[in-house]
Amino acid sequence: MAQTTSEETKADEKAVQDQNMPLFYSNPQPLDKEKHVKLGLDEDFTLSFAKHVNAVPVNLIEMPQVCHAFPIAFSPDGNATPVAILGLRDNENLFVEDGGKWADGVYIPSYIRRYPFIFSEMPDSDQLTLCVDMNDDIITEKTKKRFFTDESDATELAKNALEFCKSYHAAAQQTFEFSKALAESGLLIDRQADIEIGGGRKISFSGFRILDESKLAQLDDKDFLSWREKGWLPFLYAHLFSGAQWQNLVKRLQAREKK
Repeated sequence: MAQTTSEETKADEKAVQDQNMPLFYSNPQPLDKEKHVKLGLDEDFTLSFAKHVNAVPVNLIEMPQVCHAFPIAFSPDGNATPVAILGLRDNENLFVEDGGKWADGVYIPSYIRRYPFIFSEMPDSDQLTLCVDMNDDIITEKTKKRFFTDESDATELAKNALEFCKSYHAAAQQTFEFSKALAESGLLIDRQADIEIGGGRKISFSGFRILDESKLAQLDDKDFLSWREKGWLPFLYAHLFSGAQWQNLVKRLQAREKK
């Protein structure tokens, strides 16, 4: 999410704006029991695919968990998509360690856990179809983690992926409604974080928006009650609480540089 020019870092639009292809995905195809009966996930599949992104979208319902691990910001566009900040520099995720392992004890955003599966709307239809990213690095015939049995029945892997994508899609719909309302509320402000990382160096991280606490405090009763009735207030507070995690990112960056 960040683009670094010299010592400056800006939010990467790839993680927060509408794209022709979703972040991480290069060739998603509908999972087909005839075409893909022998295919499956590489047994050495790791989270290394996420090591070069410093932000990912998050859904509303996971924000109370996300706020304990990452700062939550909002995209600067009209969608105000909530994103988890995973790093302070371009192409660097501070939570993916050697071997594609995620940092111990740290929550993994659902956007990352969903990969390589995704729902897609079929042309001229409202039907959602389970797709998988046909990336040759992770999809193979030489695996026990198959999508289908020899009898063309879906395996537990495929069934679990379908259920996860259903839950993710429902949460994404809720998030979109919340985000659009937040974008139109006037409660968000553009923000730049000037961060000291030691050795006299500073990173300027910009291109994101946060909630203005003073504007929230001045919200009229009608709007406040409306947000409360919709159950959105806890997610605003989760965002505010997540601000404490900026320092956690600095510590992780410093520790990585010492290595």
